[in-house]
Amino acid sequence: MRASRLVILLAAAPLAVACGGTGVGDGDGGNGDGGGGTDACVGLECFQVSCPAGGTTTVSGTVFAPNGTLPLYNVTVYVPNGAVEALPSGATCDRCGQPLSGNPLVQAVTDTEGKFVLENVPVTDDVPLVIQVGKWRRQVTLPAVTACSDTPLPGAITRLPRNQGEGDIPQMALTTGSADALECLLRKIGLDDAEFTNASGSGRVHLYTGNGTPRFNGALGGASFADAQTLWDTTAHLQPYDVAFLSCEGSQRTGTKPVTARQALSDYTDLGGRVFMSHWHNVWVEQGPQPWPTTITPNHLPDLNNITADINTGFAKGAALAEWLVNVGGSTQLGRIAITAAQHTVQAVNAATTERWISLATTANNQPSVQYYQFTTPLTVDEAQRCGKVVFSDIHVSAGDSSSSSTQFPNGCTTTTMSPQEKVLAFMIFDIASCVGPPIGREVPAPAAASEPAAATAAP
Repeated sequence: MRASRLVILLAAAPLAVACGGTGVGDGDGGNGDGGGGTDACVGLECFQVSCPAGGTTTVSGTVFAPNGTLPLYNVTVYVPNGAVEALPSGATCDRCGQPLSGNPLVQAVTDTEGKFVLENVPVTDDVPLVIQVGKWRRQVTLPAVTACSDTPLPGAITRLPRNQGEGDIPQMALTTGSADALECLLRKIGLDDAEFTNASGSGRVHLYTGNGTPRFNGALGGASFADAQTLWDTTAHLQPYDVAFLSCEGSQRTGTKPVTARQALSDYTDLGGRVFMSHWHNVWVEQGPQPWPTTITPNHLPDLNNITADINTGFAKGAALAEWLVNVGGSTQLGRIAITAAQHTVQAVNAATTERWISLATTANNQPSVQYYQFTTPLTVDEAQRCGKVVFSDIHVSAGDSSSSSTQFPNGCTTTTMSPQEKVLAFMIFDIASCVGPPIGREVPAPAAASEPAAATAAP
């Protein structure tokens, strides 16, 4: 367990404890005596105070990506009242609603501005705070909390970890590709270069080569990446990873993705693995094991170039994405997103199994195009029992960074700011790591066919 101890000068003004009558606890934080009262309390709850006029003690702030500048939605912030345990490693079943480690005393979830407010925070020394989304987790210590007022926290405290010394980071695999540079986006969200290693290294991002960047530059040791086929050839090779990011390779390259590999990737997600696939990695869905091909209606048509697409606000997370993009400067119009070099390989989704996130009903190809979709797995079981997640994007990073067989990492990562569509991808990087289910709303199939590109509505 890693924790960053932070020195913050905060004045404490203890009042009557909530569970201990009129006294104040003696500071041990765990004696259960409530400072002389008769009610039973445990640990930090003995230092929750009653404030006059219905007031409360709060701690507030904004959670950021590791870069400290990008606010994040749907991150849980809590004060634990017990030991916070180590996170499991690799593909695991992480269902929403499962208890958080450490017996949270008070908790809150960030809104579409990344903001949170914790209420009824204990008033004592050394208050622990956990910031978590999926297996991204940072633990900090507040030396003291001011009673019956708000303690605002600076962003340096409330950002997610940049490295393993600051906290927990999912174990990720990323395959490079000549048509996309997802490795540069992970770097832009703030991960330290030391966290990028090859498959035998100790970094939290293991780089594999598809037909993209094949090695590190000399400053990072010059080591070569393992071939992507050694990642996805078996479920056993995929299972140690929480998330696998597959960068577009410029074509489907079916010869490197045999039937056995497609089954392995499907089996990995059934165990709780998460897969983010870009553009031509559509082969895993289109030619994957049943019932994956039934989740979409493919239609490979000419590229759409630059378009303004619609964000599906008919379900909760789609609406949150639309609001979040406006808040972070990724969109100037709620529910709309400008996309550069848009592809067109998906015409519609099966609304019974798949969430359509971003699409355009009328295109230059005279057919609708779905730019972003997601489904959970295994598709063969009830939705309440699914643990895995598959996200597909027909949107490239398209910010000027490059990945090719002649590029060395991170030499191809030449840009520092995020384009609007990169911000969409950044949202998905953290969303794909979050818990799965229960359903929060989905498109309702049109009467004629489930794959019709009708406007999305919230499920009843």
